[in-house]
Amino acid sequence: MILTEEWKAYLQELQDPEKIDVSSFEVQNELNPKFWDVEDRLDPEIGDRLYEIAKQFFNGLGLAWVDIVDITFTGSLANFTWSQYSDIDLHVLIDYNQVDENQELVKDYLRKSSGLWNRSHDIRMKGYEIEVYIQDANEVHHSGGVYSIKNDEWIEKPSISDPKIDFESIQKKAAKLMEDIDEVSELFRNKEYAAALEESGEIKRRIRKFRQSGLEKGGIFSVENLAFKVLRRNGYLQTLSSLRILSYDKSMSINGESSDK
Repeated sequence: MILTEEWKAYLQELQDPEKIDVSSFEVQNELNPKFWDVEDRLDPEIGDRLYEIAKQFFNGLGLAWVDIVDITFTGSLANFTWSQYSDIDLHVLIDYNQVDENQELVKDYLRKSSGLWNRSHDIRMKGYEIEVYIQDANEVHHSGGVYSIKNDEWIEKPSISDPKIDFESIQKKAAKLMEDIDEVSELFRNKEYAAALEESGEIKRRIRKFRQSGLEKGGIFSVENLAFKVLRRNGYLQTLSSLRILSYDKSMSINGESSDK
C-alpha cells in the first residue's frame, strides 16, 4: 500500500477532543419510515435485496457444509435510535461449531472475511451503508431491535425508552482513545513502524473488549458503546485500521519503505 500525500495529510489532522459531538444520540419517536411501514414491518423490496446480499456474501466464504440459521437486520436502524450516522447492520447467523472446532480460528477468519467484504463494497439503501457481519447463533447479541429477514418477523421488537446518557463520561472516554490513536499516528510519522503496528493492534483489541463489556453491562446506551460510536462517526476507527495496515506494510518493507510500484 502506498502512503499518498492525501493520507499523510489525513493522518496529521488531529481532532480537538473538546469538540467531540455527542448530540446525535437521541431517541426518535418512530422507526425510520424509509425502511418500516406503519405496522413496523420491513419494506419487502428492501428485505428481499438484503437477503440476496447476505446469501451472496455467505456463498463467497466457501462454507457450503454450514447452514444459515437466520439473516437479521439489527442496530440503530432497527430501533428508535437511528440518525444520519446509522448504517444497516446485516447479520448472517451460523453455528460456529459447524465450521471448525478451533473457535478462535473461526472467529478470526469470519471477522476478517466480513471486514474485507465491507471495505470492498459500498452498497447503500435509502442513503444508508450496509455493514455485513457473521454472528455465532449461540452468541448473545445486545441490541434493542432484531428483525429476522429470513422469516419476515421481529425477534426482538424495539420500544421507545428515555435513556439516561452520561455525555460527560462518553466525551472523556472517547477523548482518551482518540489521544491514544493520535499517539500511534505520531509513531507512524516518526517511522517507528513496528511500535505503531504493536500499539494499533493493542488499541483495537482494547476497544473491542471495552465495547463488549459496556454492551453486556449497560446495553446500547452504555458509555462504552456510545464512545465507540463517537470514534466510528468521527473517523478515528478508520484511521486506526488504516494505521495498522500501513504500519505492517512499512515494517515488512526493506529499510521501512513500501514500494511505489
